[in-house]
Order: sequence, then structure tokens, then C-alpha cells
Amino acid sequence: MIRSPFKAVMLVALGVNVLFASAYARGPSPYLPLNLSPEIEWQIQQVLILADKPILKRPIPAATVAAALPHACAKDPVLCEAVGTYLRRYMRNYGVTDLSVEFGSSADSAIAAPNQRGESSDSEWRVHARTYWQPSDYVILTLAGHAHADDVTAAGSMLSLGTGLAQLDIGFRDRWLSPLSDSSWLISTEAPTMPSITLSNNEPISRLGLYYELFVAEMSRSDRIVFEDGFTQGRPRLAGVHLAIEPVSGWSMSVNRLLQFGGGSRPGSFSDFIDAFFDPVSYDNVNPGVGDNEFGNQTAAITSSFIYPGKTPFAAYIEYAGEDSVRGRYHLLGNAALSIGMHWPRLPGNLDLVVEASEWQNAWYVHHLYRDGMINDGRVIGHWAGDHRVFGDDVVGRSAMVRLGWRPTFGGLMALRYRVIQNEDYSAADYDTGYELGLAYSRKVGPVLAGLELVYGQDVFGEDLSQIRAYARISELAEYASFLPLDSATNGGGELFIDAGANVSRVQVDERADAPRMLSSWRAGAHVGVGARRIGRGASDIGVRLELDDVEGRVLASVRAIDYRYRFGERYAASFFLGASRYDLATPAYGLYYGVGVQWRNIVDGWDLAFDARFAEKVSRDYVRPDDPVASRPNAYYDIYGGTLYVSRRF
Repeated sequence: MIRSPFKAVMLVALGVNVLFASAYARGPSPYLPLNLSPEIEWQIQQVLILADKPILKRPIPAATVAAALPHACAKDPVLCEAVGTYLRRYMRNYGVTDLSVEFGSSADSAIAAPNQRGESSDSEWRVHARTYWQPSDYVILTLAGHAHADDVTAAGSMLSLGTGLAQLDIGFRDRWLSPLSDSSWLISTEAPTMPSITLSNNEPISRLGLYYELFVAEMSRSDRIVFEDGFTQGRPRLAGVHLAIEPVSGWSMSVNRLLQFGGGSRPGSFSDFIDAFFDPVSYDNVNPGVGDNEFGNQTAAITSSFIYPGKTPFAAYIEYAGEDSVRGRYHLLGNAALSIGMHWPRLPGNLDLVVEASEWQNAWYVHHLYRDGMINDGRVIGHWAGDHRVFGDDVVGRSAMVRLGWRPTFGGLMALRYRVIQNEDYSAADYDTGYELGLAYSRKVGPVLAGLELVYGQDVFGEDLSQIRAYARISELAEYASFLPLDSATNGGGELFIDAGANVSRVQVDERADAPRMLSSWRAGAHVGVGARRIGRGASDIGVRLELDDVEGRVLASVRAIDYRYRFGERYAASFFLGASRYDLATPAYGLYYGVGVQWRNIVDGWDLAFDARFAEKVSRDYVRPDDPVASRPNAYYDIYGGTLYVSRRF
């Protein structure tokens, strides 16, 4: 009998790997840098957007970018040449792929540097190196090291076996389960890389474009794991699943799950693991007072990435995550967090722009069983915001990041980045607004890419973040050059639109478990929206949309991760949509959002008339503020029923 999920996953992975390796010729793929070389990573993201290839997780396999290059070359041959030149270092039997050295001045703040594998913001140096050897078509050995003033790790070192349909990675593999580039709620490079076993594919399965990733990792040692009447010491396990679908070019969606379990004397059998994973409400989301009946700690997320293929292409992406599930509702996420972002890879003036924002409820990265939280070596494993607060303070907050890249005509690459974070003021801790403004310039000098970065800002405790950093990396990159103009004839198939109209809504309020629910009367309010869609070759279209509604005097903001439309001839269409809603209360309330609609197209040229019936289910707000009511349940639920009638102007 197999009692350890770690051993079970290992045996299953080896079996599937051997099966696929015997049937398919394409071998495993090495991975491209993840938060190690910003210059090439930005260009790789630009290539994938221009090639209509959505990004849902990282690190990105080199094979994925190689397959995307021919599609991007027709739109930007200069960018294509730069990235293609870089990829050549992965096409040999052995070689050095990365070597980077950075030095900087000291800073007053010792807070965690975002996404830097456990590094503190006052670290004065950073070194990374990676080399590989591929003795056969089905084996790659990668040796890597990442060092800074706080730690030295083997991040990136692994043995990779198999094929493009089943690649087994054993070692210190980085991972990032989010389409956003600056944050990831479930797992990122915020903490040092954990040893793990991973089975995944980089070659799509079937016409639906199915992708998967299964892994088990070992976390750092903790002496605050609750068991029986006290604590036990040990190293918890972390299991993860990523399942994605890319049925059409330019749009992809995934579901992700993490489960922290075991450690010390806590149970960790394979049967218990399966029960908790597939039935979290019964086995892993019980009352906090009966911790021995609870298997572990879970988080989950739904992500979506959409690429608009117009003359000025862009990617729009969403991550809706939950630290737990809503009791009694398998499909609903509790203690929610929402992140949205947009990336314009080529704007007029040789500019590249990324805008991302996040907001979260309480309870992230803390747990009543694992008192140290979901951390590894003292850092949270997900969003960097979890390290920018008093340890254990599960405060509500929000963050944002803007990055502007520029290819100047005189050569090189310049980047301006601004981050900001704000924790809610109800916490006992006295938080300031944290911010960071960085300006970097890099240029190729012979075989080296040399750069300088200036950083100014403060952390959430008011400490100074200002630094000067210089860096050098080995480089085979072609010199940066100006964008070439896109041919609009090769970038059709998309449309932008804005909506304006009215909604009628009613709200069912469930504030206490021991009190009756209250249902309001129907009320009218304003409705506006903005979105983009890809026009399919048949009758099916896919898009994304942001909507704002006045519901009983408060703003209901909703994002559609799926905005599907089916056209009936030239005049009519029906739609289905799914996403998340945010209700603007004393602290934000979040819930699942879905509905159906009908559309009368071209009532006037370029104008459509539409009606949607929609439902925001169990929009949840936790009682965390001092002035919140003392209730038998720690949160309130709001079911919002409604319909919208609006006109839509297409561009």
C-alpha cells in the first residue's frame, strides 16, 4: 500500500513518462528565465502576444517560444531576430544559458524584495548562473545556482526526462501559476525554490489545447504545526495541480489548486490526500476547533488570458483566487483575491506598457493548523504583498504595478516601473502606503548586457527603499531596435466596444447564520462596460469585459473571464459569460459572476442592443473591522440578481 502522496506521484509520473516517451519523438524542453533577466523576459512576452499565445504559467518552456516565433516574425522581424538569437543557446547539446551579476547600495528597509526567492530589499549583491547538458533526445540535466546576501540555493537545478507531452522534472524547479507578471496568488518566486517532482506538458493535447502540471514539493521545516493537543515539528508537503485549455488561438483558461499537508506527526496518506483534494468541504474546510479532523490547507485559483489581435494588440488577463472554499459550496472560493492586468507589447513611440492591480480579503497565507502559514524559509510562497505586513497579520489590502518599457532610437532598453501597496487601516499595525519607483537602462557591450537601475521608495513601515544597482549578464541578444509598423491587414479579427445602459437588481442579504435572510425590492441603476472580443471564423466569438453597475447606491464591479457569443446570421446573437464580482462595502466583497444574454446586432451601423440576465452568487465579505457586528458566522453573503439593457458601440 502506498501511504505517501509524494511517492505515489513519483511512481505515476514515471509510468506516464515512460509510456509517452516510447510513442513520441519530441523530447523535454529546457525552461527560460523567470524573474532573473528582465530584458529578455519582456521580449519573450512580446513575442508570445504577437503570436497569439496566451501566458497562464511560468517558467515558459523554450519549445513554446520556438513554436511561436514564426507567427511573431511576420509582425515584428526585429523582435523575432532578438529572441531567436537568444534561443540558440538552448539548441546545443550543452552550454551556459544564464550568467548574471548584480551589485547595489544598501537600503534602510529589510523587507522582502518582490519575487526574488527570499532576498531582502537591503541585499547588496545577487549572482545567478545556469548550465545544461543534453546527452540524449529525452534527457536534460540542468545545473544552476542563485545566490544573494541572504541565502544560496540551487534554484533551477533539475533532471528533466520524457517528451513534450509528458516531461518529468526532478529538482529545484521554479513555478509561477498566474498570467500576471508581477504577482501570483498561489505560488511564485517570492520564496526560495522548493525541491519538487513535476509532471507537465508543453505540447498541447488534442484540438482543445489541453495542458497540465502536477507536482509535489517539500517545504521548509516548521515547529508550529498543530497536532492533537499541541504542536509537532516537520517539513510539510505541497501538492499542486494546474489544468488549462486553449481551444482557440488567443484565449486560454486554467484552474489551479494547492494543498499543504503533512509534516511531523500529521497524517499524510494517499487516501486522505485524495479525500481532501476532491472533497475540501468535508475533509479540509471544517471548523477550526477540530484541527485533527482536517487534512491540511488549500488554495485555488481560476485564471484567464485573452489576446486582442488588432493593429495595436494587447493581452488582458485575470486571476481570481481563494484561500479556502465557501462552506457547503464546492464551486465557490472563500477569502477571495482578484488580480487583473493588461499588456500592450508595442505602442507608438517604441513603448511597451504593462498595468496590473490586485485586491485581497483577509486570511491569506495564515492558517490555524500551520501556524507559520503557507511559507517557505520565512517567505510566503505566493503574492509578494503577503511579506509586506506584520508576520501573521491577515489584513485586507490592495497593490498595483505599472511598467513602461522603451526602445530609444539611440539603442539599448529603458524601463520605468512603479509599485504601490496599501494595507487596510483597521489593523492594529500602523501601516504606511508602500511604494517603489525604479528606472533602469541596459545596453549591449560586446558579449555582455550591462545596465544600471535607480530605485526610490519606502516600505509599508515607512523605511527607505532607495538603492542604486548595477548589473551585467552574458548576452547573445541582437541590439535593441525600433519597432517596425504593423500591417493592419494582418491583424484583423478583433473589435473593441463600450456599453452604456441601465440595470435592475435586487439583493438577498445573509448577514447571520441565526437570522433570516432579507430580500430587497427591485431597483434601477446605471450600467457601463468596456470590452474586447476576437471574431471567430465560424459563428463563435470570445472576449473579455469589465462592467460597472450601480446596485442600491454601491458599485458592483464585474469582470468576465469568459465572454462567449454565438452569432445567428447577421442580426442576432446569444451569449454566455463567467467571471467574478466585487461589491463595494466597508471592506470588499467578492463572489462568482455569471449569466446569459441576447443581442440585436447593427440596429444602426456599429451599434448593437443587448439584454443580459446575470447573477453574482454568494458575494462574501468577512467581518474584520472593529465596528463590524459580532455574529455567529464570521462573514456575510450577498446574492445579487439582475438584468441589464444597454447599447454597445463597436470600434
